[in-house]
Amino acid sequence: MIRRLAAVFVVLLLAAAGAVGWAYFELGRPGPPLAEPAIVTIEPGKRFVDVAQELSARGLLRHPLLLVGWARLTGQDRQIHAGDFSVPSALSPRDLLTRLTGRPDVHRVTIPEGLRVQDVVARFSAAGFGAEESFYCLLDDPAFLAAEDLPPEGAEGYLFPDTYDFPLATTPERILHTMVARFRAMFTPEMVEKAAKLGLTPHEAVTLASLVEEEAQRGDERRLVAAVFVNRLKRGMPLQSDPTVIYEREGADRTITRADLHRSTPYNTYTIPGLPPTPIANPGRAALEAAIDPAPVDHLYFVARGDGSHQFSNTLAEHNAAVARYRRR
Repeated sequence: MIRRLAAVFVVLLLAAAGAVGWAYFELGRPGPPLAEPAIVTIEPGKRFVDVAQELSARGLLRHPLLLVGWARLTGQDRQIHAGDFSVPSALSPRDLLTRLTGRPDVHRVTIPEGLRVQDVVARFSAAGFGAEESFYCLLDDPAFLAAEDLPPEGAEGYLFPDTYDFPLATTPERILHTMVARFRAMFTPEMVEKAAKLGLTPHEAVTLASLVEEEAQRGDERRLVAAVFVNRLKRGMPLQSDPTVIYEREGADRTITRADLHRSTPYNTYTIPGLPPTPIANPGRAALEAAIDPAPVDHLYFVARGDGSHQFSNTLAEHNAAVARYRRR
């Protein structure tokens, strides 16, 4: 009887040793070959056993329960982060677990100053953050605009230009919220107060800044351009800002025609008094600062020199002479 028990014990011991050896081998063996790199997305709060099953279903893992057991044994199942993780090639279960407990991959999108909402949406969509329609469903939703304290006309002007790092699984709602929040953090109460001293509401200040962003190509001219517009507003003169004329015009062509100057739209500052109803682009910090702190000058006019700079004038006669001079050139 003792010999039989001893034999059974030996068999069990060998089986256990074999199982441990097999498990150790499998934990270090690369997974199935990948036809192309894969992106693994882990949603917040997702159970690790479900993550392992998904990895197996996608062909990244042979034995999901083995990985679950190893993760629980080592405590790594509680160290998994939500986010996107790239799997460039076949990884062993141990290496895959190490990848999922590291920093998630982020995707960087740079939004330069002066882009319109439609251009911002196109950049994020092209970067893989969802269809453009997903963004527009939010941007056209009055409830979303109200929740973000945006004007009912839309988010134009409030999607702050910056470089953003998001996991690929980030929703359009989170992206837009982050951009608006960054605008709020930058456009401080002190700046709102400075705008009020010029007689501008916060929305008017952002609108003015968008005109400055579109008109001034050089940093040293932003406050001068802002001064021209503020001086004109105080005198009740039309702003006559060329970029406003083509804001609602379809197509990528930015050439302004004589017909554009006479076209009746709410944004044509040649035909309407004051500022347009909304910003015409998303201004950056420098343009916003210039709009609430214009240069202390009496300029009422400016004309492009053709090299990115402008000639500023106080009187119409000076302006007409400058226009004639630069047209001849």
